Amino acid sequence: MDNSSGVGVLDKAALVLTALESGPATLAGLVTATGLARPTAHRLAVALEHHRLVARDMQGRFVLGPRLSELSAAAGEDRLLATAGPVLARLRDITGESAQLWRRQGDYRVCVAAAERPSGLRDTIPVGSQLTMRAGSAAQILLAWEDPERMHRGLQNAAFSAAALSGIRRRGWAQSVGEREQGVASVSAPIKSPGGKVIAAVSVSGPLERLSRQPGRMHAPAVLAAAERLSESLRRAAAE
Repeated sequence: MDNSSGVGVLDKAALVLTALESGPATLAGLVTATGLARPTAHRLAVALEHHRLVARDMQGRFVLGPRLSELSAAAGEDRLLATAGPVLARLRDITGESAQLWRRQGDYRVCVAAAERPSGLRDTIPVGSQLTMRAGSAAQILLAWEDPERMHRGLQNAAFSAAALSGIRRRGWAQSVGEREQGVASVSAPIKSPGGKVIAAVSVSGPLERLSRQPGRMHAPAVLAAAERLSESLRRAAAE
């Protein structure tokens, strides 16, 4: 095999992915394109499908899977983090509340950037904090645009419902009141990759006594504007 890494199974899996780069392929097509034995090609394609690196189209043909676009989006994380600081600081100053940037990692969401309210009662979330995907407005955002299967799994034991996520997709933002922590409210909006996939959430959070039981009425416009600025920065970077 040309350009062998010395790890045969990985080299063969790479052949399958490379073959699918040009479009959907039947098993016979994979065998022809890769030169692999039919049982080997089938075993690798099914294993890659398990990890969502390969999927099937409506005709049952193998295609590149959604996990690849997710990894591609994550590769843009440094660009997102590089532009997040000033946007979060502005959001904090406009709303008077702590602002955070969240990304999903498996069954958790991770705070990857934050701008804290400098004084007074505040919701402090250190960068690197891992929180559950079962509660909070950022969790709602990160789940609302997932594919149906992942959404269904994520809704198990969640503090919100499928109907709530449908409403979030319609209006474009989410709010939570005492959902993640008693006495805390938050508002979040999606950050989208140039391809339109939701890859992160931007939020403001603070005590319920300031944000009220309808925090979206107060802060949704500012949070949406911050999300759009961050999404636009990714679109500009992709066009460079």
